[in-house]
Amino acid sequence: MEKLKIVGGRPLKGTIKVDGAKNSAVALVPATILAESPVTIEGLPDISDIHMLKGLLEEIGGSVTFENGEMVVDPEKMVAMPLPNGKVKKLRASYYLMGAMLGKFKKAVIGLPGGCHLGPRPIDQHIKGFEALGAEVTNEQGAIYLRANELRGARIYLDVVSVGATINIMLAAVKAKGRTVIENAAKEPEIIDVATLLNNMGAKIKGAGTDIIRIEGVDKLAGCRHTIIPDRIEAGTFMILAAAAGEGVVVDNVIPLHLESLTAKLREMNVPVEIGDDKVFVGKAEQLKAVDIKTLVYPGFPTDLQQPFTTLLTKAEGSAIVTDTIYSARFKHIDELRRMNASMKVEGRSAIINGPLKLHGAKVKASDLRAGAALVIAGLMAEGITEVTGLEHIDRGYSLLVEKLSRLGAEIWREELSEEELEQIKS
Repeated sequence: MEKLKIVGGRPLKGTIKVDGAKNSAVALVPATILAESPVTIEGLPDISDIHMLKGLLEEIGGSVTFENGEMVVDPEKMVAMPLPNGKVKKLRASYYLMGAMLGKFKKAVIGLPGGCHLGPRPIDQHIKGFEALGAEVTNEQGAIYLRANELRGARIYLDVVSVGATINIMLAAVKAKGRTVIENAAKEPEIIDVATLLNNMGAKIKGAGTDIIRIEGVDKLAGCRHTIIPDRIEAGTFMILAAAAGEGVVVDNVIPLHLESLTAKLREMNVPVEIGDDKVFVGKAEQLKAVDIKTLVYPGFPTDLQQPFTTLLTKAEGSAIVTDTIYSARFKHIDELRRMNASMKVEGRSAIINGPLKLHGAKVKASDLRAGAALVIAGLMAEGITEVTGLEHIDRGYSLLVEKLSRLGAEIWREELSEEELEQIKS
């Protein structure tokens, strides 16, 4: 196991490039199961979640290559192999295998998924959708069993706006007989990306990106080539990082429309932000002003950027309230930031941050992916050296982070944990 060491206070300058969208990738890769011939996806991020999905597709008989961000999946020899344990348990997005395998084979056995621990994230809306399409769903010994004689289109109203449920129902419905209508669907860009792939394969999906998605079932889906959208959360993380410790940073390979809620908040804080066609320039921020944020479903402020943004607020003048309406347990990074001299406390679904305060380097631990990003930003801002453990979380969503930040001028490197440190983590 490794830790990340960061010498704070180094001014960051230059250009940093954004990879393909992690939250798209973890749905696009399972979607390839539905094709009858090879599918090529370009621009995938080189992160642990993608390698895990590659292994799962190989487990069910797929032939998969993944080099330089390009994955080629040949689904011809795939079978409805049960996946009750192993990799599937470690990956939150493994639930997309349910919709894809149900759509292809009319049956699936998938272990209940893992991933970051962010409080309850039930899959009841996914199951409601599968049942509406004609599947029988049971929970047996910690795995979800899905069985259907045939899938028929249905009208499905989601009680909660859910990206996962919207995509999963799309995957299951593209080969169902007749028309499926998903009402109160999520509108995230990643849903449009998945629908674009499926349509390129021959599906008939309309309305992705709106709250009503209509799907006409087709008999067959063919292979195709698809380029993933840029990762708006990685882009947002880099914009926040530039505001926190930068002296002029260009964030390259972005879709500015996807970042409007963050851009508005940064400008409200007095951060200079200039928008280009596919890049954003974040200038040096002087005299930051505290602002309140509330996370909402897209196009609102993303819950995935709440934790990094909380770190930036330690540098702002005044008190700020950060409210997370999506995940109640997404404040585990607060205690770690307090170790670094931050003045903040959690009250229910909100955190109160007082600033400005100078952060001090400390030994901290990432409890989840975006908490890890928040602690890296804190380390770049702090006086002295910060050590971050829990890198397995960061590696799930940020590829080549050390290399990218080093090119901006950060003093950052990875080190093996000592036996004593490993013992401390185990205890």
